[in-house]
Amino acid sequence: MTSPSSPSDREKVVSKLPPWLRQELKIRTAQLRVDIQDAVHQGIAQWSALASAPSPVDTSGAESFSTWLPAGQWESFRAGAKDRGVSLIQGLAQAVQLWLEMNPAPTVQRPSVVRRIVVCNQKGGVGKTAITAGTAEALAEDPQSLHPVRIARQLARLTEDNATTGAPPGTTPGTATGGAATGGATTGTHEPSVFTVEDLPGLGMRVLLVDFDPQGHLTKQLGQQPMPIGGDSLTCHMAGEAKGPLSDLIVPIADERFGDRLHLLPSCTDAFLLDVRLSTVRAREAALERALAPVESDYDVILVDCPPSLGLSMDAAIYYGRRRDTEQPGASGALIVVQAEDSSADAYDLLTSQINDLRDDLSLDIDYLGLVVNLYDGRRGYIATSSLQAWMDIKDPRVVAVVPDLKEQREAVRLKQPLFVYAPKGDQAVALRALAREIS
Repeated sequence: MTSPSSPSDREKVVSKLPPWLRQELKIRTAQLRVDIQDAVHQGIAQWSALASAPSPVDTSGAESFSTWLPAGQWESFRAGAKDRGVSLIQGLAQAVQLWLEMNPAPTVQRPSVVRRIVVCNQKGGVGKTAITAGTAEALAEDPQSLHPVRIARQLARLTEDNATTGAPPGTTPGTATGGAATGGATTGTHEPSVFTVEDLPGLGMRVLLVDFDPQGHLTKQLGQQPMPIGGDSLTCHMAGEAKGPLSDLIVPIADERFGDRLHLLPSCTDAFLLDVRLSTVRAREAALERALAPVESDYDVILVDCPPSLGLSMDAAIYYGRRRDTEQPGASGALIVVQAEDSSADAYDLLTSQINDLRDDLSLDIDYLGLVVNLYDGRRGYIATSSLQAWMDIKDPRVVAVVPDLKEQREAVRLKQPLFVYAPKGDQAVALRALAREIS
């Protein structure tokens, strides 16, 4: 069945595909950033060029499937299926399967140097821990599955795309203009933009979360227990008093959406004494780097959840996030979490002063990965909206995400579950996926 009225000299085709094959097609085209209609067109062309039909495909339970093909291709394909003695549904399934075999899923690109993201602010209560955990979860999600991601697109481009191909399946327009007002990443342009939600493959990174805060909120939120006083800990390794390999302290965050890619180095309350113990350590600013060096090769990204501190431990965290000799600018660095209110601005000034002092004193390249305005709710009125605008007016570092204040994060914390397990399709998870892509 075809429909002659279609854009760009294409005709609408309606047939059937088994659900499993349709899902594989949807995932693979998203992974390769190819339109489904182009994949089907290529698959039919490849199938038609074969000397004989491929092996049969199980089409039981086939359901309605439609796409747009170049005018005339479907009729030619119908004739080819008849000549080969296969049904149209079987022929289409074979063509799609052939395209999948000839276009394998891309492998995850591993960085040559582990990326180190230091999540920080000198003010407590801004949600550093939630941003650290959510960003890590987004980075580690299954690359063979699709997940909703908020995408900022220029308004002119979106209008053009919809005019030629129709709105992408599962895509809904947002209500923001100019960047980040509803929770996605900014576009880096002053041209009008809107947010759409697209289903995209997970990033599939191997990620280590480091709970560097003696309060242990990250550890507890993820349903783990802090390490007992008197045993081995990150503090002991930084102080040069390790009692065993650091890898023995790392625990997996078990859920099939992360595979075995998301791990946690839990906190220990002995970190309250870390500044005192570091005061006697040589080259103390490099203590965190020395401690984590043995496990770096196991990961693509390491995120450090920092305490609200101005002490020696924070110096060590900032130093750890510096740009290494073989790294590209912006691969590692400081991700600063703020809120749309005045006290965050004061804490931000303290943190940037500390970073600038380290830059000057030790001649370091320390990159800002951006600002995350967390727990935003425009209904709070002028303070919230004007503060957000003040953050947006800062161009270096720029705002890379605005994450809404919603109940799902608090509920996930109460249940000691990762946000992406508790509410994987919620607005906060959608925004955090955008953040992960913005800084990856």
